[in-house]
Amino acid sequence: MTPLNSPIEVGVRALALLAESHPEPLDLAQLVALDHVLLHSGEFDGPPSLHPDLPARAGELGRKRAVLEEGLLVLIRAGLAGVVDRSEGLMYAATDRGPVFVDVLEAPYAESLRERAEWVVQHFAAGTDARSTTQEIIGRASAHLARGEVGHG
Repeated sequence: MTPLNSPIEVGVRALALLAESHPEPLDLAQLVALDHVLLHSGEFDGPPSLHPDLPARAGELGRKRAVLEEGLLVLIRAGLAGVVDRSEGLMYAATDRGPVFVDVLEAPYAESLRERAEWVVQHFAAGTDARSTTQEIIGRASAHLARGEVGHG
């Protein structure tokens, strides 16, 4: 298993997003889109990106869903997140233990992750339709690729 973008790494990022939106749940499509914005926040007029911009970053969205589902299962088994049945469908929410777990992480990366998760949830999650957010993400990434912009963020 690769440590980069493994279910555990993606799960921790999802938990940071769920902890920030707590107690409001997020659906899988929202989590995929918000995780992308969290990693590439510099492209969305936010703090510097956590990960470097790569030419194939728009393709991350397609691969991310399956890994994210695995990461969410890890969080659920650990009691850090749970599934919520809403009229809109199945959603995911941090349990009361989730935000506490995120708060005890001390690495510099974890602090950067928390800061970006707060920014992402404030700017993109509230009242956001995952489809339009995903389209905006793909549009921005495509525009950067068309202009040959890599490494800006």
